[in-house]
Amino acid sequence: MSFTRKVNVMEMDIDIDVLVVGAGVLGLSSAYHIKRQNPEKEVVVIDKLGGPGQGNTAKSAGGYRNLFTSGKNRLLAESTVAWFRHLQEDLGRKIGMTQTGYLYLLGGKQLGKREAALEKMRDSGVELRYHDAEELKRLIPDLVPDFSGDEEAEMMGLDPIEVGVQGVSCGVVDADALARRLEFELIKVGGILMYNRRVKSLILKPREELGIPGEPFVWQDVAVVGADTTRGEFKAETTVVATGAWSAGLLDPLGFDSIMRPKKRCIFVFKDPKLERLYKTDGFNEQGVLPFTQLPSAGIYIKPDPSEGSLWVSVTEDLGREYLLEDDPQANEHVYSENAYYALVKYLPCFKDVRPVNMWAGQRAINNFDKIPIVAPGPGFIYVGAATGNGIMKCDALGRLVAAQVSGEEYTELYGGSRVKVSDFGLEERNVERETF
Repeated sequence: MSFTRKVNVMEMDIDIDVLVVGAGVLGLSSAYHIKRQNPEKEVVVIDKLGGPGQGNTAKSAGGYRNLFTSGKNRLLAESTVAWFRHLQEDLGRKIGMTQTGYLYLLGGKQLGKREAALEKMRDSGVELRYHDAEELKRLIPDLVPDFSGDEEAEMMGLDPIEVGVQGVSCGVVDADALARRLEFELIKVGGILMYNRRVKSLILKPREELGIPGEPFVWQDVAVVGADTTRGEFKAETTVVATGAWSAGLLDPLGFDSIMRPKKRCIFVFKDPKLERLYKTDGFNEQGVLPFTQLPSAGIYIKPDPSEGSLWVSVTEDLGREYLLEDDPQANEHVYSENAYYALVKYLPCFKDVRPVNMWAGQRAINNFDKIPIVAPGPGFIYVGAATGNGIMKCDALGRLVAAQVSGEEYTELYGGSRVKVSDFGLEERNVERETF
């Protein structure tokens, strides 16, 4: 059975074929591929905010990489990155894609723990470059790789840097530009977007209603038939839940486990003459900028923003950082000034007394089970999420998997021609290798 629109889309109660909840990169990519593959279906995207990607997509660092030990996880990223490149280089759709590389600065302990994973990636064809401490000091003059004689650094437990491992086919994209491009592509194929509509709940009903108060009962066959929003109900044959860190709020009441927990990440932006030499680091890439760089021990990363010539600083997830959902997360300046700063200036003294010019916070949907995104069907709905902060770099592949679920296909073809089994990324027949890097 296929639903048809019963009223104009600007009115309150709407019947459609596919409703996508969430206008971040996962929701937009899913809607685009569903509509592209099923032009006869009416596909509507709704979001509580006023435009595309204004939730956690816009608050992301926008990095992309192929540094994964799980073959299927890596395939999701590599096919999506190849699609990014096609979009920008072949079609001229500017999304701020810049291949700066990823640089992991490792102490001896970190290298020992990661060597098996690095070897596995090399054997799988991932291009890696190794830089010893002497070469790193030449390439990054502001870097302090050795803390000999620094009692304070030793007391802090900071590891000297022994090696830098660079992922070559990695870099950054402009998350906002990517979201706007996906919105444009969706509109072009006939998709509909409706903003400022917050979903209060998914609508669960019996497949065969009896008209008895209290339905649905435990003995009835039930399915999601749409969503109740602040501006009316949307009835749909299929509802796609692509709400990232907010997914549990919609799925928990159904008794469906989203396999993720939200964790806040603050990003601090720096643009100061004292950091210009660090930003304009030559020798790693064609752009002559610092790669997306992960410091050892402290879990701090630094991202170059080629569009503004600035550096972004953030801290990865670690023990002591709580899991907590915030509807409007705000950056906590003390995370930098009273925490990360002390380790950062040990490795890079050029940050001493430099204050951020901007800051914000977003939330990542952390899947600690296997760190692989989920595309799982339920009665009347499909859940896509638990991307563990990798949603941008895997969005095209995940959108194709969702579209295949809607079409009832056993396999889908990713950009570049690789075929994957759709159920491998679900929950009931999940067949993925746990990510270890």
